[in-house]
Amino acid sequence: MTWAQHYDPLGSAPLSTLVALAPVVVLFGSIVVVRIRIHYAALLGWGAALFIALGVYHMPVKAAGGATLFGAAYGLFPIGWIILNLIFLYQLTVKKGLFEVLRGSLASLAPDPRIQLVLIAFSLGAFFEGAAGFGTPVAVTAVILIQLGFKPLEASGLSLIANTAPVAYAGLGTPIIALSKVTGLDELALSGMVGRQLPLFSVLIPFWMLWVFAGFRGMLGVWPVALAGGVGFAIPQFLVSNYHGPWLVDIVASLVSIAAILGVLKFWRPAETWRLANHNPTAPHAESGTGEGSQVRRAWFPWILLTALVFVWGVPAVKNSLDRVSAPELPVPALHHAVVRTPPVVPLPTADKPTPPEEALFRFNWLSATGTAILAATWVAGLVMGFSVRDILKTYWETVLQVRFSLLTVAAMFALGYVTRYSGADATIGLTLARTGSLYPFFGTLLGWLGVALTGSDTASNVLFGSLQKITAQQLGLNPELMAAANTSGGMVGKMINAQSIVVASTATNWYGHERDILRYVFFHSVALAVLVGLFVFGQAHFFPG
Repeated sequence: MTWAQHYDPLGSAPLSTLVALAPVVVLFGSIVVVRIRIHYAALLGWGAALFIALGVYHMPVKAAGGATLFGAAYGLFPIGWIILNLIFLYQLTVKKGLFEVLRGSLASLAPDPRIQLVLIAFSLGAFFEGAAGFGTPVAVTAVILIQLGFKPLEASGLSLIANTAPVAYAGLGTPIIALSKVTGLDELALSGMVGRQLPLFSVLIPFWMLWVFAGFRGMLGVWPVALAGGVGFAIPQFLVSNYHGPWLVDIVASLVSIAAILGVLKFWRPAETWRLANHNPTAPHAESGTGEGSQVRRAWFPWILLTALVFVWGVPAVKNSLDRVSAPELPVPALHHAVVRTPPVVPLPTADKPTPPEEALFRFNWLSATGTAILAATWVAGLVMGFSVRDILKTYWETVLQVRFSLLTVAAMFALGYVTRYSGADATIGLTLARTGSLYPFFGTLLGWLGVALTGSDTASNVLFGSLQKITAQQLGLNPELMAAANTSGGMVGKMINAQSIVVASTATNWYGHERDILRYVFFHSVALAVLVGLFVFGQAHFFPG
């Protein structure tokens, strides 16, 4: 027995859209206006989504419960699994005193905090986004920045702003691969189209981030580094996406960006070197009696090991091998094949090609998951650092207690997103934007932004709205590849205001409970960049269609 979605339950498109937006209003209103703790706000938002799904869209109770279960489970695994194990590694390095050594090492390599921002938040963060995604880059870079002396709000907000350009090709191209599957469009064509939309913004982001942190004059003081980091990322991003595919775009581009920055620093330094108020120019040694070079190598070892394992874990051949022995697909009770999307969100069904019901398979790939790679790296690093097994287990339990509210928040956020998706409320919002006619390239891009802001994932946004973008583009006589790609490109700047991303940042910087401040810090920049991406896609559609 299946239940068919309907997208105008109140008989008025504007009214139905306002109701569909209610959970988002409740969520952000609770955080920004009422100022309650974010895990309570997330639960309220989920409650609002569930109430609307049952009372307005008349979604079956069991299916709504299944969507809640599915979303919460996905929030805990793989997202929560990454957060937990990454903070675990961080806690071990802090206990041994090695994070202070790492801080001093980075400070000596790039003593100016403006340069540190570009090198760490933008370039290194892009590498982790390309290799793993799912909150990993924000967590890693925010932790490093706060140890370098950045304030928690700066470390969180600037890491979120920096983590935009690589989002479209995150997790070895997963968003593009998913977009190709739901639209039936060619994977390489979609990769190339996104790769022609993003390079301009890849150059812009380092300058934008520095302007936010240091002001216009402060940004100009390190413009060669910003230009090297941005151009060093943008050119490989264009070339790899158009002539190879989506899989290694971020990996190659981030490594070239890092190399370009280090190359510039060999021949150029800013005329004035900035110092943070709580800058510590001398990092203490973790243990006496050891050489400085040895300590620096020990401090870098856990993070180099983490990077290597995360990358190897994500290589398709390795990932597929691990999946074959550890990735059962578990049908979600009362939800798998119980919901059917209807036109115009999907093509009109025919006798030989009926609309298939929506899948709801929870993939418990515990061995190939990025969080497992992080856990493996942490255990090896912990033993090498000299911890006993008992101390490692004790630290793990302390970490669980530290992030428990973050895990609850992420679970509630994804429950909200999945109830919205399976009830059809997401499509109600999308169809309203689709009525904008010739302006649709602009508003369709904002739909991708909204999708990532709601779900926290460019992949999830592409799954939600990819088919709708293709169908609407065809109805309006637009290039379907352009609008499908715009969903991904618009989504990249929605990542910074997504509640899960904000929770990751606040947890990594040990600033949990200040999510409202982080949201206010990044909200304008997310909207402004989304508008710029929308205008760029509008120009592509009407002035530069080739």
